[in-house]
Amino acid sequence: MKNSVFIFFLIILVCIGCGGEEVLPRPKAMLRLTFPAPEYSKWNDGCAYTFMANTLSEPEKKEECSMVLNYPMMKASVFITYKKVNNNLATLLRDAQKLSYEHVVKADNIIEQPYINEQKRVYGMFYEVTGNAASQSQFYATDSLRHFVTGSLYFYAKPNYDSIYPAAIYLQKDIRRILETLEWDND
Repeated sequence: MKNSVFIFFLIILVCIGCGGEEVLPRPKAMLRLTFPAPEYSKWNDGCAYTFMANTLSEPEKKEECSMVLNYPMMKASVFITYKKVNNNLATLLRDAQKLSYEHVVKADNIIEQPYINEQKRVYGMFYEVTGNAASQSQFYATDSLRHFVTGSLYFYAKPNYDSIYPAAIYLQKDIRRILETLEWDND
């Protein structure tokens, strides 16, 4: 008798439990990061160059007109270094290119994108770095006579390209905007 009551409850439990919708496994999800649309304002702090910076960034001026654009929401910074050209343009170019290619060990690919604006006298190179490299983007720009600027993007996290990809793309657009709006002081 005990066995028949147990079997009866087991049958009822199976019928009630299986009477619903078919259970399907959930698909794997990807992290979706969204950032506000960029708004730009002109940055000039008495230095020999100006550019449009994202208002989301927090500029921090360093010595000799170098600076850091901090993006606390993304835990990232764009480091911008300014140097005067004093018959050392070849050395400055070599150092900037060498710095970009130091990431080749961890990078999957480094894409060079030349930038030339004859009207503003801005000549440079933008490097897009893919893979688990320490810096996802770098650039340099010069007027070939007096001014030289380099920039590098770094995240405050272990480089995992899949995780930082949305933020890296967003900040690469900001860096391109810096390069495209860069103007030299007419001294």
